[in-house]
Amino acid sequence: MDSENMLRQHTTRKQKLYIILALAVPAMIENLLQTVVGFIDTLFVSKIGLVEVTAVGISNAIIAIYIAIFMALGTGASSLIARSVGANDYAKAKLIAKQSTWIATITGLLFGLISLLFARPLLQIMGAETNVLEAAVTYFTIVAVPSVFISLMFVFGSILRAAGDTKTPMKISIWINIVHVVLDYVLIFGVWKFEGWGIAGAAWATVIVRIIGSIALYRYIKKSKLSFPMFTGIVLNEHTKALLKLSTPAAIERLIMRLGQVLYFGLIVHIGTNTFAAHTVAGNIEIFSYMPGYGLAVAATILVGQNLGANQKKEAYAYGMLTTGVAVAFMSFVGALLFFFSSWFAAWFTSEPTVIKMVSTALKIDAFAQPFLAVGLVLTGALQGAGDTKSPMYSTAIGMWVIRVVGVYVLGIQLGMGIAGIWLSITIDLFVRAVYLFYRFRKQLS
Repeated sequence: MDSENMLRQHTTRKQKLYIILALAVPAMIENLLQTVVGFIDTLFVSKIGLVEVTAVGISNAIIAIYIAIFMALGTGASSLIARSVGANDYAKAKLIAKQSTWIATITGLLFGLISLLFARPLLQIMGAETNVLEAAVTYFTIVAVPSVFISLMFVFGSILRAAGDTKTPMKISIWINIVHVVLDYVLIFGVWKFEGWGIAGAAWATVIVRIIGSIALYRYIKKSKLSFPMFTGIVLNEHTKALLKLSTPAAIERLIMRLGQVLYFGLIVHIGTNTFAAHTVAGNIEIFSYMPGYGLAVAATILVGQNLGANQKKEAYAYGMLTTGVAVAFMSFVGALLFFFSSWFAAWFTSEPTVIKMVSTALKIDAFAQPFLAVGLVLTGALQGAGDTKSPMYSTAIGMWVIRVVGVYVLGIQLGMGIAGIWLSITIDLFVRAVYLFYRFRKQLS
């Protein structure tokens, strides 16, 4: 039974939990797979050399900005489609799906053209030095010029999830990630008489799986209730304005986050190399704690959007709050693991005692931030499902640029608290965001 039919029934708390987990768990698995494959990709490239690792890192920093825009388009599509599905208006949902696909296509082609024409200056702006620049240009050009397939993957996945199908994107993710790992190895290092292409092989492996993923997702859309023809009846309509109205704040929110990270990373570098290394290691460990929150945020977007579309405001609020409660429980457990096993986790990445101690300090502080992170992630998804992409944008702007950046400067540098000051600032930021987003969600739906 799909989520759209399930939400139309009078559901008990236990049934709501089942619906939430049925939607969230596949999204969690999908995110986990992408993270693991990202680690494997980095590991393979590191075997070529440190120059290549740096080249990929700098290239991905630019591509992350592209992805922020494409994810925002997916957010706008998810919100509008979920509400249309909830209202049982599949004709409108199909129009929105088609419109979002073409906006994503145009945006992806535009970013691809920019990448083709300005690859070298963009990489130089990001700080690519002479010894890294040629490798970075090679990797970035191959991966970024076909950006249209990145944008299509995000939007096609969002269309399926908005209709309550989180399993199909997960299944496709499993297969393309397996293909990615195999292609990575073969195209980087070679096999039999094929000698491999080095960093270019890593880039082509990424492009090939994105093309496969885009085609596979669209084929499943064609089999769904949201099936639409891509190449007929392409017109701008009222849905274009609605999509851009929702997507623009979401895009700004993600860009604010990226730019804020660049600034506060610079402050951390100022504190010291070991501190920056410890912060990076702690961040890599913490990534895994995001998986439950991201999956449950997807569920919140779908369920709040569909219930509001069905004019069931109380149910939408109940789903939002219950999903938040599940996230807090999951991520508090993760926080306990971070607290008690912090030194052990740190030892996976380094044998330097000073760095291990700093990583342990960061993770122990972060353990107490996990419930606030859970609230922020899920209520961001819930508000986006309700069509409010501005509140998350405001919370990110204030949290990142006022609390986090100022906090790192005052606590980390001026008061000399180092890594403890950095992660206390992050915790305060997450707490303030959680309170603000909770207030906004209650005000809109209670």
